[in-house]
Amino acid sequence: MKTAVVILNWNGEKFLRKFLPGLIGSVKGQDAEVIVADNASTDGSMKLMLYEFPRIKTIRFDRNYGFTGGYNRALFQTEAEYYVLINSDIEVPEGWLGPMVEWMDSHPECGICAPKMHSYLKRDKFEYAGAAGGYIDRFGYPFCRGRILKRVETDHGQYDTHTPVFWASGACLMIRSALYRQLGGLDERFFAHQEEIDLCWRAQLAGYQVVTVPESTVWHVGGGTLPNNSPWKLYLNFRNNLLMLQNNLPLTCALDMYRKSPDPMKAAEYGILKARKTIRQRMVLDGCAAAVYLMTFRFRYFSAVVKAHRDFRKLGRRPDLEYTAVSVSEKAGKATVHGFYRKWMIPRAFLGLRIKVEQPAEEAIKHTEK
Repeated sequence: MKTAVVILNWNGEKFLRKFLPGLIGSVKGQDAEVIVADNASTDGSMKLMLYEFPRIKTIRFDRNYGFTGGYNRALFQTEAEYYVLINSDIEVPEGWLGPMVEWMDSHPECGICAPKMHSYLKRDKFEYAGAAGGYIDRFGYPFCRGRILKRVETDHGQYDTHTPVFWASGACLMIRSALYRQLGGLDERFFAHQEEIDLCWRAQLAGYQVVTVPESTVWHVGGGTLPNNSPWKLYLNFRNNLLMLQNNLPLTCALDMYRKSPDPMKAAEYGILKARKTIRQRMVLDGCAAAVYLMTFRFRYFSAVVKAHRDFRKLGRRPDLEYTAVSVSEKAGKATVHGFYRKWMIPRAFLGLRIKVEQPAEEAIKHTEK
C-alpha cells in the first residue's frame, strides 16, 4: 500500500456517517486504503463501522489516548509509504489525494505536505485551523497564510504556490512514514493540540520541508471534538505551546548562531540560553492573559493557564548542552526552518500592520525543481 489515509475517531459517529462515504469513494482506483482508528468511543461509532462500513479496516483502542497517542498506536502498526492524518469532520472532493502523492514522489526533500483547508460552512473562505499553511512568531504564537488571529481571508488564489511553510494542520496532512518513525511520531505528552506544529518543526530540524500543495483543497467543519470556548482546550494550548518551544527552540537558535560563528558548543550554549529567555517571556505574556481572565471573571480560563504552567514544569525536559552541540554539528547546512516570524505577531495584527515572513522559500522551490 502506497498511502494509508487514517481517521482517528472519538465519538464522531455523525461525521463518519456524513463524510466517510465520500472519503472512501475518493481513493478508489488509487494505491490507498482508508483506516479508522477509534479512541474508545461511546457514541455508536464502532457499531456504524461494523454494520455500514464492514470492509473498512478498523483499529480499536481500550481507552482514549488522545490525538498523539491514538495516531502513534495506529500508524506504528500500519505499513505504507505515506501516512495521511485526517479528521472525521473533513469533506474531500475527487482528486484531492493525487496532487499530494505526486508532490511527495517528485520532491524527496519534502517530508510533510498538506492541502489548502477551506471552511465547510463558508466554502470559499479559508478555515481557521490550517488555511494555506501556518507560521509561528518569535514567542510561539501560530498563524496562517489566510488567517491571522480571528481574521480569515477569502481564497482568491493568493496562496496558490508550492511554498514551504512552518506547519500544516493535523486536521489533514501527509507525512512520509519513514520520517514519522524517525521522529518517533507525535510527542505523547501533548495529548492534543499543537502536536502537529511540534512535529513539523522537528521535521524541519531533521532536514525536511513542510509544503502546501494548492492543487488539493478540503473542507473542514472544525470544533468537532472540543469547542473553542473549552477551558480544557485552552489549557492544552498554553501548556503544549511551552513544550513545543522547549523541544525545538534551543536547536533552532543554535543553528542560527552557528551560521555566524561555527563553534558547535558556543552555538549550543547560545541556543539554550536564548530559548530559555524566550520561554520566560512567553510565560509572562501568558500571565498577562491570565490576569485579563481573572479581571473579567472568567475564572475557569484563569485556572486553565495556571494549571498549564504548573504542568509544563512537571512535563518539561531541559535541553542537554552536549546533545545540542552534537545536533548542531550534524544538522548545520542541512536543516532550514521556514516560516519562523522573528517579531511578535499579535500587536502588529491588532494595529493592522503588514506581517511579512522572511524565508528562503522561492530559492528553495527553484532549487528543488531544477
